[in-house]
Amino acid sequence: MKEHINSFVLGASIVLGSYLLYCGIDNYAHKDRYVSVKGLAEREVMADRVVWPLSFNEVGNNMNQLYEMIETKQRTIVNFLKENGIKDDEITISAPSVLDRLAQQWTQEHVRERYQTSCTITVISSDVPKIMSIMKMQQELMKKGVAIEGNSYDIRYQYTNLNSLKPEMIEEATRNARQVAEKFAQDADCDLGSIKFASQGQFSINEEYTTPHIKNVRVVTTIDYYLK
Repeated sequence: MKEHINSFVLGASIVLGSYLLYCGIDNYAHKDRYVSVKGLAEREVMADRVVWPLSFNEVGNNMNQLYEMIETKQRTIVNFLKENGIKDDEITISAPSVLDRLAQQWTQEHVRERYQTSCTITVISSDVPKIMSIMKMQQELMKKGVAIEGNSYDIRYQYTNLNSLKPEMIEEATRNARQVAEKFAQDADCDLGSIKFASQGQFSINEEYTTPHIKNVRVVTTIDYYLK
C-alpha cells in the first residue's frame, strides 16, 4: 500500500513539474509579446494671466524738457489704466532708456533731435477679460497725445494652472491608450495583459496666433501592454 502511495505522489510530482515547466517555457517564449500604444488628452482653456506692455518713444535736445515730457505721458497712461479699473499692484513703470544719437559710432547726418528715449509701462493681471476690453480703448490715449508703440504680438497670454488639469488629463489619456490596446489585442486574437512600461509624456500648451488668449493643453501617454 505504501509503495502505491509513493508511486502516486511521484507520478503527480512529475505531472505537476512538467506542467510548470511548460508554463515557464511558454511564458518565456511569449515574454516579449507586447503592443505599444499612445493615448491623447486635450483641453481648451482660457489664459489666466496677461502681460501687456505699453511703450512709447520721445525725442528732444534738452534732457530736462525730455524728462518732463516722459513724466507727463507716464502719468497720462497710468491715469488711463486706473480710470478703467486696473489696480496699482498690476502696474509696473520701467526706467526709461536714453539713446544719445550723436554719441553713436555711425551717426546719421542732420540729426535734428539728439536724444531718443524709450519707456514702457507694463500691466500684469489675472483678469484677462477685463484687460482685453481695455486694450480696445487704446485710441483714448492717442486723443491725449500718447502714441503707443508695438503691436498685439508684444502681449503675452499665459496659463498658469496646469497642475489642476494634470490628474484628469493623464487618466483620460491612459484610458484612451488602453482602448486602443484592447482593440489591437482583439484583432490579433490575443488577450491583453498587464502594463510592461508606461511613459506619461510632456504637457504642451499652444495657441493659434489669431486667438493667443485661448490655450490648447495637450498630453500624450505611451504605454506598453503584454499580450497573452
